[in-house]
Amino acid sequence: MKREGAPMMPSYPRALGLAATCYISVDYLAQIAPTVHEVLRPLLWGFFAIAAAARAPYYGNWHLELQYVGLFLGSLVFMLSALCVEALAVHFITAVLGLDWHWETAPLPDSGQWLVLLLNGQLPSPIVAFLRAPVIGLHHFLMLFLLLAFSVLYGCAEAPGLGIGARYMFTMGVGRLIRVMTFATTILPSARPWCAYSRFKTPNHPHPWAQKYYMPYAENHEKIREVIDRDMAFAKVSNYPPEYVPKWGLMQFFVNILRPLDPSQTENGSENWFNTLKRAGGGCNDLIFSGHMFVAVLTAMAWTEAYPGWTSLFLWLLVAHSGQREIRERHHYSVDVVVGIYMGVLLWWTTSWIWSKQDQTQAFKLKQLALVEGDIQKAAKEGDLDKIRSMLNKISKVGKIQNTPTMSNITSYVSGGIIILITLSLGLLLLSWTANG
Repeated sequence: MKREGAPMMPSYPRALGLAATCYISVDYLAQIAPTVHEVLRPLLWGFFAIAAAARAPYYGNWHLELQYVGLFLGSLVFMLSALCVEALAVHFITAVLGLDWHWETAPLPDSGQWLVLLLNGQLPSPIVAFLRAPVIGLHHFLMLFLLLAFSVLYGCAEAPGLGIGARYMFTMGVGRLIRVMTFATTILPSARPWCAYSRFKTPNHPHPWAQKYYMPYAENHEKIREVIDRDMAFAKVSNYPPEYVPKWGLMQFFVNILRPLDPSQTENGSENWFNTLKRAGGGCNDLIFSGHMFVAVLTAMAWTEAYPGWTSLFLWLLVAHSGQREIRERHHYSVDVVVGIYMGVLLWWTTSWIWSKQDQTQAFKLKQLALVEGDIQKAAKEGDLDKIRSMLNKISKVGKIQNTPTMSNITSYVSGGIIILITLSLGLLLLSWTANG
């Protein structure tokens, strides 16, 4: 515990750039030296966890962190809810048209993909090999943001760390909901036509909604003209196999969305709604805009605002590399990557009211000063300089750890330990869930 009047714990503002570089370098060893990577990665992660835990008791801004606990937890719940909505929507737009449609429908023309193929023949082979290399993935960007948030312990970024975490998750949730509204309103074919067959277990034929409102008019120009003139579906529905309807109790309304297969047609037997949903492993349609790019840009924007410098520029270069790989490997069309970039930038700017790189401690001191303004004026009228000095001295000590561990300090330490434990656990879960992108 630091004593009154003792120098504050030193800050290391340049440590974050070094930590990020070490993390990216060590993780890339998985591609070129897997055995070395298996040894170094747990050592590096263990070092990060110990460094955070060892610094936490001496952190002087727990009072600011505790103010953001409610907003942080609310943003976490909101983000997880948005991800659940997105997962359902992703499964629905694949299941609604049936697997035959995905297999038979050609991808959209993409000039960005043409440009990539053109450059492959024009650029030197070492450059092309570098552009193809899996330098960074989705889980790397999530880990880089965790490093940024925890760097407040060492004075690399402005406190509170929970504030920037709340802003990141809230922006993520808003972006995911906007993404759902975008890709679910018009269903576009995947850039990988075989994707749905390899990852989804849904009927081959279309959903009754698509049977009635889409399939009769899909390739008949005259019927399209007529349906426009009538403004009402009129064509007869062809004969399709009946829909399988399991008994899912309270989740029965998920049947129309997820369209599970009849257990007699599968080797897995009967499944509940959760297993049906998670077995898909992500979407296969064109999900405009790219969720990968959105996460990458949010991380880069957070770094640019909280920790500007050469590492932020390096992070933007990694974003660009990740974007061209999304196009090159046909995980997304070029438009998805472009929209993902500017949506990430615009939404991050929009949510600046949650957290921004300003002196949060100074703002807190001004707030405390406003609370005692009346007492100071009263003491000034009475000429009580000692009382004024005492009140100003208390305000000046905001953010510093006192000599005696009072109950409020103990509460702050315990709360801080719980926050670190929960956040680290959440981060490890996210990394394990997204390790394959």
